[in-house]
Amino acid sequence: MPFYHYFDPYYWMILVPAMLIAVLAQIQVSSTFRRYSRVRSARCLTGSQAAQEVLRAHGVYNVRIERVGGTLTDHYDPRSNVIRLSQGVYDSPSVAAVGVAAHEAGHAVQYAQNYGPIRVRSALIPLSNIGSQLSILLLIVGLLLYSRPLFGVGVLLFAVAVAAQLVTLPVEFNASRRAVDTLERACLLDGGELKGAKKVLRAAAMTYVAALIVSLAQLLRFVLAFGGRRRR
Repeated sequence: MPFYHYFDPYYWMILVPAMLIAVLAQIQVSSTFRRYSRVRSARCLTGSQAAQEVLRAHGVYNVRIERVGGTLTDHYDPRSNVIRLSQGVYDSPSVAAVGVAAHEAGHAVQYAQNYGPIRVRSALIPLSNIGSQLSILLLIVGLLLYSRPLFGVGVLLFAVAVAAQLVTLPVEFNASRRAVDTLERACLLDGGELKGAKKVLRAAAMTYVAALIVSLAQLLRFVLAFGGRRRR
C-alpha cells in the first residue's frame, strides 16, 4: 500500500504530528546527552563505576556490568542479570555517562527489590511483541474488508502493546528517581552536576512518552478510519 498514506487524512492530522513529537524527543535526548558528555564529573567516576556504586548503595552485588556496542544502547538485561553500557558511557567520567549508568543500575535495583510495575512490564512484553507484529496487519485488513472481527482482534492486540508502553513510563521514571537519589545521597555528583544528570534522564524519559503518543495516535487513526467507513 505505498500510496495509502497520501489519501488518508487521519495519517496527516493525527499520526504525523505524533511522529514529529517523537522525532523532537529523540533530537532532544541526543543533544542533551552530547552536551553533558562534555562535562567531566568532579569525582571522575566512570559510568561503570557509578553503576557499581548505585548497586552497592542498595545492597545489590550479583549484577555484572559489561560494555556493549553502539550509542545510547545502554540497558539492563534481567535474563542474564547484566547491565550493558555503551562505550560512550562505560569508560566515560562525564555527567551524562554517570546519569545514564546510574539509571540502568536503578533498573537492576528494581528487579532485586521486586518492584511491582517492572514485573508487570516483564509479563506484558512477550504478549506485546506478538501484538505489535500482528495488530497492524489485522487492523489494515479489517479496515479494508470492513471486518469487525478482524478489526476487533487487531485493536485488542494493539491495546496489549500500548499497555506495555504505559507500564514502562512509571518503570523508567522510578529508575531515574532511584538513580538521582542515590547519586545525591552518596555524593557521586555535586549540585550542578546533578542538575545536568537530571536533564539527561528527563530527556530520555520523554522518548518513552513520545513513543506512547505515537502508538495511541496510530490506534486512534485506525478507529476513526473504521468508523468513517461504517458511516459511508
